[in-house]
Amino acid sequence: MAEKTEKKNTKSTASLEARIEGLGEELEEVKKAREETEKKLQDTKGDYLRLMAEFDTFRRRTAEEKLALTEQAASDTIKGLLPILDDCEIALATLESSTDSDAAKEGTQMIFGKLTSYLKGKGLEKIDAKGKDFDTELHEAVTTFPAPEESLKGKVIDVVQTGYTLGGKVLRYAKVVVGA
Repeated sequence: MAEKTEKKNTKSTASLEARIEGLGEELEEVKKAREETEKKLQDTKGDYLRLMAEFDTFRRRTAEEKLALTEQAASDTIKGLLPILDDCEIALATLESSTDSDAAKEGTQMIFGKLTSYLKGKGLEKIDAKGKDFDTELHEAVTTFPAPEESLKGKVIDVVQTGYTLGGKVLRYAKVVVGA
């Protein structure tokens, strides 16, 4: 009987060892599967972060392009109004020297005032040129003229056409006569 028990114990031990070995192999497979899943998770997380960064860049660039397009449209509209502004200035100068109706003068001044205040509200500024040093960033020299005084050399003697800036950018250069 001792032999039978011993055979049974040996058989049980062998069975347990085989089972333990099988469980060890399963454990290794589970560990490998877990490592692969963690690697896939990290890759997916990296892809997600890159995608979010690309989307954020796209959103910012689109907003900047939209703003630039709006500014360009406003700039083009105001640029189209500049000849009308010039005509109003000419009309005011003509009416000031005429003896015609005061109502015409007053009406023209009112229209001119409203137009200029609206454009100033949109960021339009007149380039002050007369008597200033000639600056190629703001002025366009139409001609040079012998300076009546030494101090006027290189300075703007007369303004032929008023220049304007919009939001700090030159919309139209001032056309000037420069002293030589």
